[in-house]
Amino acid sequence: MKFCPKCKQTYPDENLNFCLNDGEFLSNDVDDSPPTMVMDAPRITNQTNWNQYQPPRSEPLSAWQNQPNMQNQPFGVPAFNQSLDQTLPTVSLVLGILSFLLICCYGGLPLGLAAVITGFLGMKNADNNPTRYGGRGMAIGGLIIGIVSLLSSIVFILIAVAF
Repeated sequence: MKFCPKCKQTYPDENLNFCLNDGEFLSNDVDDSPPTMVMDAPRITNQTNWNQYQPPRSEPLSAWQNQPNMQNQPFGVPAFNQSLDQTLPTVSLVLGILSFLLICCYGGLPLGLAAVITGFLGMKNADNNPTRYGGRGMAIGGLIIGIVSLLSSIVFILIAVAF
């Protein structure tokens, strides 16, 4: 006896390999499932009633009842991380970007010079005292953009004067 696992049709012909309804491969009608096992009831391992717990009597009961509430106290002392001063590098980067945007309006010359000066000072601060000052990368970026815009604005002014 063979049956189709898809449509559950049974066929008595043992030579038939495919279902006539849906073409699914036929399986033998043999119960291959393992027999059901019946397990014993679980054994009881701990018969103590935890609702009736009593603290040890080596200390008086009042010592257990007058404990401080530790629920809202933090674990350890919270660390305070002071951020590094990045004022000059930030100013240098902002001035460098503004000077690069204002090259055509002759604003690149003063803003580029200010970006170069503040970038140099910010980089020096970060090199001399790295525990207090940071932003060396921003200072270098502002310095480079300030130099490029300063030189570009000088070239732009020279071209404007020549023509």
